[in-house]
Amino acid sequence: MATKSPPQIFDRARLRARRNRAAARFSEYDFLKRYMSNQIIERLSDTAHTFRNALDLGCHTGTLAHLLKAHAPDMHIRACDLSEAMIRQASAEGIEAVILDEEAILTGPNAPGQGEFDLVTSALSLHWANDLPGALAQIRASLQPDGLFLGALLGAGTLPELRYALSEAESELVGGAGARLSPLPRLQDIASLMQRAGFALPVVDLDKLTVHYSSPFKLLDDLGGMAERASFAAPASRGLSRRILARMAEIYFEEFADERGKVPATFNIIHMSGWAPAPHQPQPKRRGSATISLAEGIAKTRDAAPLPDGST
Repeated sequence: MATKSPPQIFDRARLRARRNRAAARFSEYDFLKRYMSNQIIERLSDTAHTFRNALDLGCHTGTLAHLLKAHAPDMHIRACDLSEAMIRQASAEGIEAVILDEEAILTGPNAPGQGEFDLVTSALSLHWANDLPGALAQIRASLQPDGLFLGALLGAGTLPELRYALSEAESELVGGAGARLSPLPRLQDIASLMQRAGFALPVVDLDKLTVHYSSPFKLLDDLGGMAERASFAAPASRGLSRRILARMAEIYFEEFADERGKVPATFNIIHMSGWAPAPHQPQPKRRGSATISLAEGIAKTRDAAPLPDGST
């Protein structure tokens, strides 16, 4: 019986094009990538294992790969991304980087062999996978026994302020709201998928990052600069007019501005870790006994002027 293909929610070609456009100036917008990458390094520091051969999935311009090299200078690190321009940037900065789609880790061009790595990392990338269960299964297959996967992606509940303001503005002005922001996995979904992919001792936790902006338009600018605007396979039939965007900004300020006149943008970051099974590992607890922790939120402030034309 033929295997049913997963629904194509995202247009990977559109995502590639957006990353290509963002590559040259990505360092100006990479605060979220850097935050996730530093969190992964902190988690890596918690294990006494020595890792020799690592794969960094969705590397962008090599942010996490550089941190891995600084953490373990003797580790061999291969970075990959679906964007040619991102790979060129990473390679120019001394990273061994190749084009590889996270949805075809073991089957696409430049694919590694099964069991090739003892460490796989990924920051700010896997939430764009149409087949996240398949991607996690391929990550698991690419690991040696007792190899470790550490990943971070955006989760459900990200940017609730923007979602609300956009929905209210569209409903008020045109009588209905379209899909504007990407659907994202829940914490419970990721916990189940890690088990389904065959990881031993899987752990997932949620980290809330709140960024304060002088204008919602600066948030939109940041999302574009980090290539994180929605890349739907079937985009909304109606574009966002300046009138809708202006009303969105008004609602955003009305509902969420603080005493300083700044507006928050909340990012829910799901961290996941799991090991490739090995005989000497502790046995997992009985099914249904796992716990999910909630990391303390942190606040970060970014000041910038709004875009002059409020365009998306």
